[in-house]
Amino acid sequence: MQSDIELIALSRQGNMLAFRQLVQKHEAQIRSTVLGMLGDTSEIEDVTQEVFIRFYRSLDKFREEAALSTYLTRIAINLSLNEIKKRKRKKNWLSSIQKNNSPRDLIDHSTDPGRAEMKDLLRRALNTLETDFRVVVVLRLIDGYSVKETAEILNLPVGTVASRLARAQKKLKTILNNWM
Repeated sequence: MQSDIELIALSRQGNMLAFRQLVQKHEAQIRSTVLGMLGDTSEIEDVTQEVFIRFYRSLDKFREEAALSTYLTRIAINLSLNEIKKRKRKKNWLSSIQKNNSPRDLIDHSTDPGRAEMKDLLRRALNTLETDFRVVVVLRLIDGYSVKETAEILNLPVGTVASRLARAQKKLKTILNNWM
């Protein structure tokens, strides 16, 4: 299998098969990042696709100073943050449902209450966190980046990332304890 650098060089020459291989190689990780940021919504596919469209348009600007996965993750985070801002501006019926019902009411108890319900509960809790905390949790705990890598992706000091992670975990614990 060719390296990212080789595939990027071929993509810059117009080789769409090489670009397709880059997408296939990184798509699952990018989708996971977007899912962590936005929750399980219909926008996941759109945002994931937009990450690769933006990357394709900026192939000549990619300087290979960071790993491609880091570069793509940064695009995914930025696009996810844009989507979150868009959501906040919209006054839709989901916000009224969430205000009138507790998170426990929104969980579908008709299915197996095991792992699926816990994942749903965790995702809902994650979505209640402020964006600054959520992005650190997604990158560090869901995507598995180190604190240093997370700091590089977010262009933050390592101490800030560590602090936000600790505070986010504390907030998540409080949220989950209140819901259970």
